[in-house]
Amino acid sequence: VIMAADKIARIRDSLGTFPDFPKPGIVFRDIFPLLRNPSVFNDLIDLLFDAIKESSPVTECIVGLESRGFLFGPVLAQKLGVPFVPIRKKGKLPGEIVAVTYQLEYGSDTFEAQKGSVQPGQKVVIVDDLLATGGTMKAACDLVEQLGAQVNLCLIIIELVDLEGRKKVPKPLKTLISFKD
Repeated sequence: VIMAADKIARIRDSLGTFPDFPKPGIVFRDIFPLLRNPSVFNDLIDLLFDAIKESSPVTECIVGLESRGFLFGPVLAQKLGVPFVPIRKKGKLPGEIVAVTYQLEYGSDTFEAQKGSVQPGQKVVIVDDLLATGGTMKAACDLVEQLGAQVNLCLIIIELVDLEGRKKVPKPLKTLISFKD
């Protein structure tokens, strides 16, 4: 049996690191190499699953954020036996939608979910790969609450601690790996 600390080390070692991408001064943390290693990807899913069981024992829905939350969210939902609901960028979902607009460093963006995709009162875990400034996760929390559900946990793989995104997230937040630049 591989211990949690060893799994986290394997995951951290598998991440790609690209200095000055997508622009100078940014260090890009790439999760895609994890997907190419089934053993490490399995470690990641195990740790995320354990975090949900520990921090949100009653979880009735997994919400994943566009786009990398779509890679982990459905696997976790399947393992938990609960629905998966995507939150997408503006204009990507058919039917009636509920939207939240949020501020970015330069300008704004909009998240949308299909009306009725999350049930009122449902206990939700929101999953994404990265927490930077916290704006997208805060917007996702606002959107889930606008749909009438309760955010039990925001679950992140990588947190960029120096950007202090955690301060913007109004709900319980758990990260597997933290980076300080």
